[in-house]
Amino acid sequence: MSSLDRKARAIALLGTAIFLFVAPGTVAGFLPWWIGRWHVHASFFGLVALRAVGGLLLAAGFVLLIEAFLRFALEGIGTPAPIYPAKHLVVTGSYQYVRNPMYIAVVSLIFGQGLIFGDFRILVYGLFVWAGSHVFVVMYEEPALRRSFPVEYAVYCEHVSRWIPRLKPWRERI
Repeated sequence: MSSLDRKARAIALLGTAIFLFVAPGTVAGFLPWWIGRWHVHASFFGLVALRAVGGLLLAAGFVLLIEAFLRFALEGIGTPAPIYPAKHLVVTGSYQYVRNPMYIAVVSLIFGQGLIFGDFRILVYGLFVWAGSHVFVVMYEEPALRRSFPVEYAVYCEHVSRWIPRLKPWRERI
């Protein structure tokens, strides 16, 4: 790896870390806290097992978010932030299963908190975050990716769903 490649990856990692703290940190961390102050309510329907489901969603969302962000910086050589977009289309790792693992991870983090804390308001907030993410993806991200990677993104979209993960990873390389 050349020193230019190392420098580009280092800048991408730094920018990605900042964006991770600012965007998902606010949306999936600060705002759920602000809504419910992480106060534990009774379990939904009296089902304590829902707290365990919430814990699984929280853990899976965290792992998925970190993996997707790292892959974006190290393979895409860019950040998820529109001001420093990836230079390469990322189609490996979690991106082999679904096109938007970052948004799925963020919503998973929010729903996990809603279930753990038994807070309906956080679950409703999670629905609004998902709806807003969907609109953002359809109106901004997908058109931007079609412009940046016209052939590659078209092939990728044919094989990998926007929101529903594949059971088997898509392995074709573009």
